[in-house]
Amino acid sequence: MFAAARGNGTVLVFDANTCDLLRGIEVGPRPNGLAWDPLRGQLLVADVEQHDARLVDPGTGTCVATVGLSGRPRWCVYDSPRDRFLVNIREPACLMALSADNLRPVARIDGLPNGPHGLDLDLDLDKTGQRAFVACDAAMVAVIDLTTDRELGRIPISGEPDAIWWNPRAGRLYVAIGQPGVIEVIDGASLSVVEQVATEEGAHTTAFDRQRQRLYVFLPQSCHAAVYEEAASGG
Repeated sequence: MFAAARGNGTVLVFDANTCDLLRGIEVGPRPNGLAWDPLRGQLLVADVEQHDARLVDPGTGTCVATVGLSGRPRWCVYDSPRDRFLVNIREPACLMALSADNLRPVARIDGLPNGPHGLDLDLDLDKTGQRAFVACDAAMVAVIDLTTDRELGRIPISGEPDAIWWNPRAGRLYVAIGQPGVIEVIDGASLSVVEQVATEEGAHTTAFDRQRQRLYVFLPQSCHAAVYEEAASGG
């Protein structure tokens, strides 16, 4: 497991079975977004101070490649069918695509709503195609066709989002919104909000367990974590 320690410019490497801290890797002044390439066993680290991305070998701690970004990065993911990383850029509002082997920029999707933030992928070609969901500060989720890198549409939401998670089994996207403190559930077929779940003001950090179909929401005011389970029917 990996965690970005923005305060001291390192990425922390943990044992996934014991949660023991194995090592810290110096990666730059303020690492934030992380994305894992399972094919090469390399980690993308996006830095919010230097506005660059680094490719790190976590086994040796060495930096394999570095590339400048067009602005402050936010969430990052690995797009396995196209063997590339996708990086949200806050301003100018865009989505950058970087080759996974050397971080060479291969595409850039401009004209997104202000403040791209949360990012996740729907890669089930048999059902809905291959899409990226980009949750933006402008209270909008943009949907990108990954086969053409063109925007398919936009979904209005109730506030500035943070973490988002795609649930391929249920065909739903979970969008955390700290103000007013809700999870909005978007149906992947209709591309519309079908449910709103009240959480707590300021709750914007979440994690999704695909195997157990559980969404974990961290509640900063009450210092608790809430656990929500997707119904077996997908509803």
